[in-house]
Amino acid sequence: MKLNKKDILKALESITVPGEGQNMVESGAVTNVVVFGDEVIVDITIKNPSLQAKKRTEVDILKTIHEKVYEKAKIKVNLKVEAPEKPKANVIKGKPIPGIQNIIAVASGKGGVGKSTVTANLAVTLSKMGFNVGILDADIYGPSIPIMFDVEMGRPLAVTVDGKSKMKPIENYGVKVLSIGFFTQPNQAVVWRGPMAAKALNQMIFDAHWGELDFLLIDLPPGTGDIHLSIMQSLPITGAVVVSTPQNIALADAKKGVAMFQQDSIQVPVLGIIENMAYFTPEELPDNKYYIFGKQGAKNLAEDLKVPFIGELPLVQSIREAGDVGRPAALQTATPLEKAFEKITQNVVQEVVKRNDNLPPTEAIKITTMAGCSAVKTK
Repeated sequence: MKLNKKDILKALESITVPGEGQNMVESGAVTNVVVFGDEVIVDITIKNPSLQAKKRTEVDILKTIHEKVYEKAKIKVNLKVEAPEKPKANVIKGKPIPGIQNIIAVASGKGGVGKSTVTANLAVTLSKMGFNVGILDADIYGPSIPIMFDVEMGRPLAVTVDGKSKMKPIENYGVKVLSIGFFTQPNQAVVWRGPMAAKALNQMIFDAHWGELDFLLIDLPPGTGDIHLSIMQSLPITGAVVVSTPQNIALADAKKGVAMFQQDSIQVPVLGIIENMAYFTPEELPDNKYYIFGKQGAKNLAEDLKVPFIGELPLVQSIREAGDVGRPAALQTATPLEKAFEKITQNVVQEVVKRNDNLPPTEAIKITTMAGCSAVKTK
């Protein structure tokens, strides 16, 4: 028997797609019907991905054509599922801070690589260049920025801004600083769970009167965890700088730090990698270089990951001494250290300008209830 396409379509109009109100022809679920003598091919697309819905759709088509058109028809059903995108549940979106132009996260996968030292010296060098700069010390459990700026005993004052009480950051060397260290005793451990730490960070971010800043540097804690996600979902980060030393054990963690920012649910631009403690130079032998932790490991990692290499900093005793007494080494004038930090800072500024020219303005990352909870894959 020779079948007619119109008869097939009319029969299919009596069937509704599981979970939808209209029949499968009116709804557009049936995308094509082909007839060859007593053979019928039905192409159909449904939105319900369940096995039950797929089976029921196929059975209904076979049964209806056999009953209403021709009981011996040879029928083939090509079923395709196009499930609609699920709405993002519990989306958390941060908001920018009025007056702050660029927010740079300074991170490291591993502790002890000099991340806070680099942050402090970047900040004072930016200030020397004429920029308005602030530092948010987000290392809740080990805040060291107050010591490095000689403001360990500082206590932020309350100021009224637009009828609201705000914290006034402590300022030294032209840099505004806020840290959890201002609210705890020097010998007091901060023993908080993640939500409490995140709440404290949000207060320092949004309940502070930062004023007009060209750069806000955020000194992140080591690792890739809850504090990092809290910061990145609270603020639109312009870009991230990753600090590492040259040895393999630090590079392995730095690689994870870069991967965290590049994760699909985060996508914060990585401005580059800084190699700290690149080589040791004794004070009495300023022209000598000893590669104690390996040579150019972070530079090679930057090339492998295709991210910019910002530059290298030496392991010099005076950097440590300057941090301990609360006067960052970059404040020293006419020294190799000053030049090293100036070069690093110039490269960071250059990468920020390049990033702002080539990429759209950043937004705070949107994190659903489970996003960011899975392991980050590294290349």
